[in-house]
Amino acid sequence: MKPPYEITPEILKLIVSVSEKIGEVNAKYLVKQNPTLRKQNKIKTIHSSLSIEGNTLSEEQITAILENKRVVGPQKDIIEVLNALEVYDNLSSLKYQSEKDFLKAHKLLMKNLIEDPGTYRKKGVGIVKGAKVEHIAPPDQNVPFLMKDLFEYLKDKSEISLIKSCVFHYEMEFIHPFMDGNGRMGRLWQTLILMSEYKLFEFLPFETLISKNQEEYYKILSVCDKEGKSTHFISYMLQIIDTSLSSLLENSTKKLNETERLELFIENVKEEFTRKDYMKYFSDLSSATASRDLRTGVENQIIEKSGDKKTTVYIKK
Repeated sequence: MKPPYEITPEILKLIVSVSEKIGEVNAKYLVKQNPTLRKQNKIKTIHSSLSIEGNTLSEEQITAILENKRVVGPQKDIIEVLNALEVYDNLSSLKYQSEKDFLKAHKLLMKNLIEDPGTYRKKGVGIVKGAKVEHIAPPDQNVPFLMKDLFEYLKDKSEISLIKSCVFHYEMEFIHPFMDGNGRMGRLWQTLILMSEYKLFEFLPFETLISKNQEEYYKILSVCDKEGKSTHFISYMLQIIDTSLSSLLENSTKKLNETERLELFIENVKEEFTRKDYMKYFSDLSSATASRDLRTGVENQIIEKSGDKKTTVYIKK
């Protein structure tokens, strides 16, 4: 059964705005062209999604963990970051329509944090804020078929990805299929659904805006619970995505340095290449700049050089 929601004029307006910005980001190759930006955004995404759930580690500490440096902090928080890094590193191997992959992702995300990660809850749960019960989730015996229904909805090709991702996020939070990790799974799976059509969402940290105003996020979820449909949540998430894309466009004027250029290039070539290949890829580079980039790459052991003068070829390590 298709989850209930309405397409309002505001939602239509936001879809147009988001689509235009996605086009602009792609036209400027903003995400593709900046490996450093991509790494920073992955760290921001993990930091924001985990901080919503109470993780105390900073972006600097998460960066240190990513670089295999020792970090002092609560063991639980460190495990959460290690798990999230593993999941985000393998994000492109997960299929958003697969319930099996959904459970696999939860198992990775909650490994060593809860009993039986990757399995649906066997108890009733409610969400309590202060002294008030905000949400009573459906009975545990209903969870398997509710989630099966939700994954059937994801296979509906007539539904556009921007809408589908928001609806899944809300409906999954409503079902609350796990004892713990529901919030981070909802945000992760929305990212995966969006990535299936727009690669840039792998590197767009829209969770940052949610974490800055968590009260609004939970308030919108509560409003939708009372209305019995996800219309307001769709509008809310599209606004978050639209603002995140605006921020990406505003902050992406930085030019690549030689190492960033070379890292981008070797991501997109086969094992062996020449300076001519490099200059063809970056058509605005002078021959002197191209030579300097390649020399720096050899010095930094990013690539190896063989041959001499006209026969020179480079091999990525």
